[in-house]
Amino acid sequence: MAHLVLPGEPDRRLFSPPSRRAVFADDRLSADAALAAGAALLWRGGYPAARQLLDAMSRRIPAPPPDDFPRYRENRARRARLLSQLYVPLDPGHVIPLRRAPDVRVACTAVYGPLEVPAAVPLRELLGVLGAAEWRRKGIVVPALGARIHPHYGVFAPVRQEYVDLVAETPLPACARAFDIGTGTGVLAAVLAHRGVGRVVATDADPRAVVCATENLARLGFGARTEVVRTDLFPPGRADLVVTNPPWLPGRPRTPLDHAVYDPGSRMLRGFLDRARRHLTPDGEAWLVLSDLAEHLGLRTRAELLGWVAAAGLAVAGRVETAPRHPRALDPADPLHRARAAEVTSLWRLRPV
Repeated sequence: MAHLVLPGEPDRRLFSPPSRRAVFADDRLSADAALAAGAALLWRGGYPAARQLLDAMSRRIPAPPPDDFPRYRENRARRARLLSQLYVPLDPGHVIPLRRAPDVRVACTAVYGPLEVPAAVPLRELLGVLGAAEWRRKGIVVPALGARIHPHYGVFAPVRQEYVDLVAETPLPACARAFDIGTGTGVLAAVLAHRGVGRVVATDADPRAVVCATENLARLGFGARTEVVRTDLFPPGRADLVVTNPPWLPGRPRTPLDHAVYDPGSRMLRGFLDRARRHLTPDGEAWLVLSDLAEHLGLRTRAELLGWVAAAGLAVAGRVETAPRHPRALDPADPLHRARAAEVTSLWRLRPV
């Protein structure tokens, strides 16, 4: 048995190892045996073989039945739990002591900080760290900006840009000051600044998002006209325009990135609606950018949403909508294909009653 030490005290919550004790494993281990192990597996073979084993394990986990969202979430949680059993070792300095292993020092240090003792990390998690590092290095093209946004690890990347285009194309009210609530990478704050809003205050509760958005806005040349504040929802004061793209699905997040998709009890959505009026100027507008995927999955009704809007003292002044363009909406093999194909993303223009 081997003792596992997890790197990165600030991000230790990212890991859910089945045990602090691990069984050594190498190239002789089959995917079926790995899935049935019921314990953490500390890899001692070559790095490419570990990648191959992880892929084989993933293929052996059956897909959920179509159009069954509870089973879909259960399957994703089970898949994450099983695939996270396979660990690779890390020597001090974030060096993988395996044959043909990549150099992960820069990527891991950016996420976990310095590593001074031997440690281990789930290979699935490590691949996510490496993928995020590549996205951060290259950036994601945002046509609405004519530039790139560079997401940090653990911050939702704007790979789906329907919501960005809605904010970029909807006519602006007279707007000297705007708030971007739950800014993430800062992409919507950047769009508002790009459109000429004189002052944009972006907020997020996640410190990684605050750093990410600040860097992106500075890189795009908007640093002087923008400010990123770590807070829950609204900053002090009022604005002519308040914008949010909240998590689209009610539900409990299970991973850090789930916080960009799942909103427990619709807390952020309802908090935005309930507090928007007191942060708007008399002629201001609140822009709620929201998919109706939750409605197609039976998680929320349109009547509920409109009831929350009315209860917050807001009225719908208009709505602009767009159909999804992401590949999963066009993939009949996706377990949620029927709901995704019917999905519409809307920008709701709300005004105080």
